[in-house]
Amino acid sequence: MKYLHTMVRVKDLEASLDFYCNKLGLKEIRRKDIEAGRFSLIFLAPEGQEEAQVELTYNWDPEEYDCGRNFGHLAYEVDDIYAACQKLMDGGVTINRPPRDGRMAFVRSPDNISIELLQKGDALAAAEPWASMENTGEW
Repeated sequence: MKYLHTMVRVKDLEASLDFYCNKLGLKEIRRKDIEAGRFSLIFLAPEGQEEAQVELTYNWDPEEYDCGRNFGHLAYEVDDIYAACQKLMDGGVTINRPPRDGRMAFVRSPDNISIELLQKGDALAAAEPWASMENTGEW
């Protein structure tokens, strides 16, 4: 058995690509537009880790999806959790669970998919503003 990808349905493709690519740092690996089925599949992965893919499924006809909590979350290891969270905040992303422990944080995509960020290796030393930052919303 080999892991292939995780699929997430998205309502706003441009907002989702902005979040996953420009803010989170994933790269588009490939794209399929299925005219007959009226949907697009966009595969994303971290640089150098093409085997760890997320498939964004965009249905061309509008649909409503729940808040995404029943999905669980996607998790990504980062080199510096504080720098990653700062980059996301600078891009307008709310840090729902700040990395108070220097090890773990949660944010949400435009479609309310929970994204867990984990510090590579040992936790970083506690630092402000993260150490005293409150949770925001659900994660």
